Amino acid sequence: MLTAFTAGLLLITISELGDKTFFIAVILSMHHPRRLVFAGVVAALAAMTILSVAFGQVVSFLPKQIIHYAEIVLFIAFGLKLIYDANKMAASATEEVAEEAQEAVEKADLNNSQQKSVWSILLESFMLTFIAEWGDRTQIATIALAAGNNPIGVTAGAILGHVICAAIAVIGGKLIAGRISERQITFLGGFLFIIFGIVAAIEGK
Repeated sequence: MLTAFTAGLLLITISELGDKTFFIAVILSMHHPRRLVFAGVVAALAAMTILSVAFGQVVSFLPKQIIHYAEIVLFIAFGLKLIYDANKMAASATEEVAEEAQEAVEKADLNNSQQKSVWSILLESFMLTFIAEWGDRTQIATIALAAGNNPIGVTAGAILGHVICAAIAVIGGKLIAGRISERQITFLGGFLFIIFGIVAAIEGK
């Protein structure tokens, strides 16, 4: 339980910092009440986490040996890919991610340009975050963790990780965003995925 919680918390917190959803929360909180943006973003990330854990539980019905080796291969392969991607990243990678988030927010504002109500702000925050998170590395990590670990621990750890990142983005995102290096975060995430792959291999012996 504790291992699953810790794994979910670490992987999500580190992977989510500087991600597209992080910058979406930063940008939205500059234009709308922070508490509403925070609520919408966290609701979307929690919903995505629950869906991912549920999918991981479906996968867990496969033979345990297959799940074990698949988890090891997935974590290590994904970690190596992140390190490779980080090596290829330009210094402006963070700015590019922020620009993508800005475009997504601006497009949503064009589609809903009238005076925004509480519910429209919540819905915009929820939908933009949910769509950006779909297929993201954090979703894949959550599915992999949930397939071979305690689902309650993974869910709790992952949601707490998302809450921490969302709080950082909404409260101090504008100040912190300029100091975040997407390249460094990607490197760190890659090494962390590899570490968890190695741990999974050792624990399965």
